[in-house]
Amino acid sequence: MEWGRDTSSEGEKCQQVIESPHVFPSNAEVGTVLTALTIPAGVVFINSAECPGEESWTAIPKEDMKKTFREQGLRNGSSVLIQDSNNDDNSLLTKQGKWTNINEIDWLQVKNLCQLDSEEKQVKVSVTGNTVVFDIRIKAIKELKLMKELAENSCLRPIDRNGKLLCPVPDCYTLKEAELKMGSSLGLCLGKAPTSSQLFLFFAMGSDVQPGTEMEIIVEETVSVRDCLKIMLEKSGLPGDTWHLRKMDWCYEAGEPLCEEDATLKEHMISSGDTLLLMEGKLPPLGFLKVPIWWYQPWDPSGHWESHQDQTNCIPSQGRVWRAASTQGAPGNVPAEGCVLYVGDVEISEDAVLADLKSQAMTLPPFLECGVPSPAFLRAWTVESKRPGRLLRTNRQPLKEYKLGRRTEICLEPLQKEENLGPQDVLLRTRMRIPGERAYAPAMDLVWDAARGWTAGSLRQRVAHFYSLPMEKIEIAKYFPEKFEWLPISSWNQQMTKRKKKKKQDNLQGAPYYLKDGDTIGVKNLLVDDDEDFSTVRDDTGKEKQQQLALGKKKSREALHAQSSDVFSSAETPGRPRGPEASLSIHVGSFR
Repeated sequence: MEWGRDTSSEGEKCQQVIESPHVFPSNAEVGTVLTALTIPAGVVFINSAECPGEESWTAIPKEDMKKTFREQGLRNGSSVLIQDSNNDDNSLLTKQGKWTNINEIDWLQVKNLCQLDSEEKQVKVSVTGNTVVFDIRIKAIKELKLMKELAENSCLRPIDRNGKLLCPVPDCYTLKEAELKMGSSLGLCLGKAPTSSQLFLFFAMGSDVQPGTEMEIIVEETVSVRDCLKIMLEKSGLPGDTWHLRKMDWCYEAGEPLCEEDATLKEHMISSGDTLLLMEGKLPPLGFLKVPIWWYQPWDPSGHWESHQDQTNCIPSQGRVWRAASTQGAPGNVPAEGCVLYVGDVEISEDAVLADLKSQAMTLPPFLECGVPSPAFLRAWTVESKRPGRLLRTNRQPLKEYKLGRRTEICLEPLQKEENLGPQDVLLRTRMRIPGERAYAPAMDLVWDAARGWTAGSLRQRVAHFYSLPMEKIEIAKYFPEKFEWLPISSWNQQMTKRKKKKKQDNLQGAPYYLKDGDTIGVKNLLVDDDEDFSTVRDDTGKEKQQQLALGKKKSREALHAQSSDVFSSAETPGRPRGPEASLSIHVGSFR
């Protein structure tokens, strides 16, 4: 069934109708169409014309809304018109009982936002695709009966679906050049539109921008970022000079800072309509990085602080806790892997090496408190998704070669002995399972040279040598904390695919292990422990909470589905068999 929703407004009887197909059971009540379209109070029109192609729309009386679609003479392919009954005009159809399709609209609606005390609030202006915006503005001023002086100090601004005023449209543009659609709304506002060499910008303070709180400014596109920042600070009344600008990205978040403050807005590819954010904090000089430093302390899988041969238990009293692990945790949350505390910022040149970054970080109070002797006693990680991510191995490697970027944060893990990792070394946290208990001994860091390949056999050999055990008398497994699961790692020498009878690719970096620095490896001594299970009591608790959360989500979805199905509760017709499935192609537009 085709239905059309009337979006008409005051003025001439020419309606904009949005048409869309919708499916209803033939014995459902006509009133269910209002419920399905979330229209609390509306009027339903049906076409009562006898001849095909003609239109004669008649409103269904309220007492007949209980009748079924079949009783109203509607069948597959019929059309109905829905009109919101809150509209003051009881009959927004033309006298002939017709409406105008959106493709036939040849007007724009201009709202008076200049003189609020004027009698006329809005007017429709007839246009074509080649109509110049200046002519529309002058005609709107005349029809709204406004002062002639506004012709020299006014502009037209598109109004989006949320009622926000967008960037003013230059007078010299045609409707096609301005990409204005027929039937859209424009606001007649005070002030001139920007010239071809000017930019109209929105700006706001901070990253949490509430709709409608942005301020507006018109500047030359050749103005520098520094001067633009000064103008915005002056207009917003913000004191001090410890501010910088960031451009809001397409998902309404703060993007990269505009670092080259002497460059022009044009060189930064800023366009009219963009939103710039005033962010607190002064940018470092060109060629320097301002790196937030965090203190990192791991946990063991039982939920206790690690205390092994190369790990200090010193936890600084200063700093802000960003992520602290808990053995309980919120149901469904990824199990925390440690405690991370923010300790301060380090401003450093991109040409400096990693050891220089560590040396500067050692001057921060928490590291002084714990007495870290040298940079070799600190292990550096990038911060990704609020947890340690990439391990920065080589102390003498320049920071710019790590490609950290201006938004990278670093967490430093204090050690009790020096560490100098090579480019092929892999750092793993191994834990020996306690025989007869579902628990593990404290973690021990294992450095594995993967220069000969990331093979299971090589890793098993390294673990066996590390624990002084025969290779055939150990079992190892990787821990997946987000799933509370342990995946055994076999040698794969005898693993064959069932179909092609070929040996699987022996590379632990790929599926299903995805091994990387910092992963936890459980180790079993088969001489004293023949239990095949690697899990702990904490894993059981975590899985149970995840199942409860999944069950809760499933029940919520079922309740929502049942609620939406109530619309058709009166139509108990047997379901028709489904048609054949077809492939669906989704094309995602580029936002760059």
